[in-house]
Amino acid sequence: MKFRSLLAALLLPLALPSMATAAPSPETSILRVNITSQGYNFALPWQKQRPNTRRGLGALLQGNRVLVTAELAQDANYIELEQAASGKRITAKVEAVDYEINLATIIPDEDPGDFFKGMEALEIDTTLKPKASLDVWQFESNGTPVSSPVEFNRVDLGPYFLEDQFFLIFQANGAVQYRSGTFTLPVIHEGKLAGMLLRYNSRDQVSDILPAAMVDRFLEDVATPPYEGLPSFGVRMSPTLDPQLRSYLKLDPANGGILITDVTPGFSAAAAGVQQGDVIMEMNGYKLDARGSYDDPLYGLLGSGHLARGKAAAGEVMKLKLIRDGKPIDLDVPLMRKLPQDYLVDPYVFDRQPRYLILGGVLFQELTLPFLQLAGKEWRDRASFRLVYAQANQDEFLKAGRRKLVFISGVLPAPCTIGYERMAGLIVNQVNGKDITDLASLAEAVKSPANGIHRIDVVDGPRTIYLDDAQAKQDNAEFLPNRYRITALSNLK
Repeated sequence: MKFRSLLAALLLPLALPSMATAAPSPETSILRVNITSQGYNFALPWQKQRPNTRRGLGALLQGNRVLVTAELAQDANYIELEQAASGKRITAKVEAVDYEINLATIIPDEDPGDFFKGMEALEIDTTLKPKASLDVWQFESNGTPVSSPVEFNRVDLGPYFLEDQFFLIFQANGAVQYRSGTFTLPVIHEGKLAGMLLRYNSRDQVSDILPAAMVDRFLEDVATPPYEGLPSFGVRMSPTLDPQLRSYLKLDPANGGILITDVTPGFSAAAAGVQQGDVIMEMNGYKLDARGSYDDPLYGLLGSGHLARGKAAAGEVMKLKLIRDGKPIDLDVPLMRKLPQDYLVDPYVFDRQPRYLILGGVLFQELTLPFLQLAGKEWRDRASFRLVYAQANQDEFLKAGRRKLVFISGVLPAPCTIGYERMAGLIVNQVNGKDITDLASLAEAVKSPANGIHRIDVVDGPRTIYLDDAQAKQDNAEFLPNRYRITALSNLK
């Protein structure tokens, strides 16, 4: 566990001399952030997509850090910081990024000189309560500052950037008029940073705000590298409102508690011995009701997910009080962070190339959520059923010994693949008699064809695919690079 608060306190004074003492205002404390990004093509993973540009606003913090959302910084390959009024610019880079909490810090790429002269770093306000008046800061295209007043009125848990990640979120009412195509907007309370505006519903005039409390958690971690991120608890839970269910679980009718319906292997809860069928009564001293909510000192009734991730940190210990088979149990859960590449199906892939391998025109990949999302917003209905099922039931495959789900994502027409051109979405079980648990095992298996023939066993479809090894090698060496401009036949990193 890191001594974050102490180290942060020691580090902050080092940055103070570079800051002016003017009162915070959009001109002195907000910068434009111009980003050119280029992600990979998940259908043709050896290729990158076309470059695109994004512009957002960042909040200047101590140490010449600029806070933006991770959504703005994704797949960045060139970044500029720009003063809105003067247009003065410097090049910059990403210091730290967390796509789950949707935050990133940008720092100058080299000595900034006098770029920050006359500017004032914003402090973080983590004490906000509903009914507070906030201001959303932005600029006109000519650099004129604009402030839109909104009122903070509701606290909940909701998604930031990734659809299946839920964190503390503020909602505010008031009209916000977007200016100059800005991508993200700082939210201010009495001259201090209160959060970052994520979304705005113009019809209802409702803003979703990533709160300062989560910003502060992120910055504490950034200040004490290496960045660890928020922990991964790894359970599914269900309310215990039904009296018959409570009786079956041997629960007191009035004592609350939330039922654990599934425990995911490889996460914090599973490693500590939490079991399916346990009922969580308390988390770190907070009692849970039958819906899984607790009474937060600042915000009132909140979901227990905030205790598991928003209030906790990787390396800390979560203290649980459970009911198991009608008996109370105290359990300590050391909290760990699970990286996206450690999941069976990567929930997101940014700033890195998808993993793939090509054999004679057959394109193998490890399943990722971005690949499924190529089918569009309705990907759960339009993408391959077998792959959507695998994404939704990852525990089933993890318990069977898979580390990743290797599948045939498509076939490039080539001499070796005549007759196989329409195959896609087939999960691979074995190659040349060897179980395939990830792409590394596939790369090893294709080294050993039987009598010069590769045998590929898949879940359904043709069931078994045969490829001539000599022809596959020839296609890999000559035909595929020339026809499809493939510069690398695999990426196993």
